[in-house]
Amino acid sequence: MFDPIHLESFLAVVQTRNFTEAGRRLGLQQSTVSQHIRKLEARAERRLFVRDTHSVTLTADGEAMTGFAQTILDTNQRARRYFAGSQLRGRVRFGTSEDFVSTRLPELLREFVRQHALVDLELKVGVSAVLYGELDAGELDLVLAKRRNGDDRGQLVWRDRLAWVAAPGTQIGTPVPLILFNAPSITRSVALEAMERAGLTWRIACTSGSLSGLRAACLAGLGVTVHARGLMPEGLMEMPASAGLPTLGDVEFVVLGVRTGPRGPAAALAAAILANGDRLQRAG
Repeated sequence: MFDPIHLESFLAVVQTRNFTEAGRRLGLQQSTVSQHIRKLEARAERRLFVRDTHSVTLTADGEAMTGFAQTILDTNQRARRYFAGSQLRGRVRFGTSEDFVSTRLPELLREFVRQHALVDLELKVGVSAVLYGELDAGELDLVLAKRRNGDDRGQLVWRDRLAWVAAPGTQIGTPVPLILFNAPSITRSVALEAMERAGLTWRIACTSGSLSGLRAACLAGLGVTVHARGLMPEGLMEMPASAGLPTLGDVEFVVLGVRTGPRGPAAALAAAILANGDRLQRAG
């Protein structure tokens, strides 16, 4: 049998690609997380990660373990909730960025509502930068979104690479046609700053307040946009290096509550999101 504690550490490393970040999420020392992974690998008799000073990469056996680990932990969680029952009650105003609309977040929220029948869940879908403002204004209790540059608030759900994406066969010229969210937008700022650093000329070919609008413009061949590589909208692809577009770096997806920290239903929902971060990286 695999120890659920070791499996929790394993999934935290999978999602953050960083042993220190995984420990921070779980309230453990980095050395403890490393110990858990070593014991899990010994139990499985397989190497699950390849580590160097700059990266943490899953092996093929690690990829397989990811699905098994989530299934085992989900089953344990359902059993605990069945026998303990839920006395949680109240309201949670939850905001999420559109990045998660086509993932398994709706399934996770459905499970949360079913398990906590006395909790009223109010959902707001929007652009990350706007959700931050509404959280700070006291209009939301919890947010799942991209983390703004320089902001250290929130708990890391996972880190991904930003990519230039467009419809297959899209050709770009000069100036580069950009398809961007309306301001304020984190990915909009990242795209424009990258173009300026690279000294490239650009023009705004389309702006939209929704991800579906950006996708439609890309599918129409109007230009390129910026998106997390692991959550790429259907029908779009990453632009090849030969396109000559600048690198964009990584993006962090976090769950965060009010500055005093989420409590009650908001804290329970935050815990559910952190425990199921791997599910949110897959299509629903």
